[in-house]
Amino acid sequence: MSEMYKLYGTPTSYYTAKVRAYLRYKAIPYEEILTTEEVYRNVIVARTGVWMIPTLVTPDGKVVQDSTEIIDLLEDRYPQAPVHPVEPWQRLSALLMELYGDEWLIMTAIHYRWTKPENREFAIEEFGKQARPTGSPQEQREAGLEKARIFGGWVGLFGIDANTGPAIEEAYEEFLGALNEHFRDYEFLFGSRPSIADFSFFGGLYAVLNRDPLSGRLMKSIAPRVVQWVERMLEPKPRSGDFLPNDQVSTALNPILRAIFHDQFPVLREIVDRVDSWSRDNAGVPFPKTIGLQDFELRGRRGSRCVYPYPQWMLQRVLQHYRSIDPSQRKAVDAQLRDLGGFNHMQIEIPQPIVRSEFRLRPAATNEA
Repeated sequence: MSEMYKLYGTPTSYYTAKVRAYLRYKAIPYEEILTTEEVYRNVIVARTGVWMIPTLVTPDGKVVQDSTEIIDLLEDRYPQAPVHPVEPWQRLSALLMELYGDEWLIMTAIHYRWTKPENREFAIEEFGKQARPTGSPQEQREAGLEKARIFGGWVGLFGIDANTGPAIEEAYEEFLGALNEHFRDYEFLFGSRPSIADFSFFGGLYAVLNRDPLSGRLMKSIAPRVVQWVERMLEPKPRSGDFLPNDQVSTALNPILRAIFHDQFPVLREIVDRVDSWSRDNAGVPFPKTIGLQDFELRGRRGSRCVYPYPQWMLQRVLQHYRSIDPSQRKAVDAQLRDLGGFNHMQIEIPQPIVRSEFRLRPAATNEA
């Protein structure tokens, strides 16, 4: 059967990079369509109602917006060489890393892209060319500056400022160090096959932190094996490789898992509380992009950021898998979690689950919870 998917995205897009690498690994036939201003208006917003990429249009006309939902759909259609490990601890670790890559590493990418003048100037030029590929240099410059006004505004939304910036950089360099050590022995995060965590990490590590010049030099200087992994992810061997046997997870990844629980989970816990409170005050109403502000702390530095409901939807997937683990295997998983400071976090209760429908996040009805 001949199928051609249409992927709407851009080279600078964090989440487009995640999906593009997945499509290449799965050897799924696709064409990528540059999301110019015209394409945004006439295709993306016209068909989804939101200004978000990546967007995938399937050969049978189905429109999917959201990198996680896109990969879920394609995993059902192309089950060979699955990107989700089957073993319980590997799968939980991969889901935790996907949650981190999609919803926490994004803060690092925003910091380096929009607070570092060299990266910012590069991004303005790139966004301008993508928005108006046939425009004059002046028109492209204007379009790039408009994109910088929008996306650069995320700096404040994510609590990035002069106080939190050094903490973001400290945590990022520790993250790169752990990955660099891990890739001494392994091709990908869980063996010789890329996992959902690889694709999630790749989104930020390639599309922003490797491509942008200043952060790209930093990666090359302190984590050369991460750069080599980026290159493998750009051209993965289609549907090849295996995950490590016997539910193994490299101990070199432990610093990353500890950071997920220490740095990200306190924010997630408050998001869960805020989602519950907001839902009780706005019964049946779809969630806006943000629902207020929350304080957070990173490496001893405090900041304030917007409350995004979306990370709870991702967290629900982690908790669902954890609670589905067979009791005969749970003891070993819980031992790992206790060692990494994550056992109590896996006991989080979600009083108001979230569902995605019609390209929006909505409070789940009682019978959907």
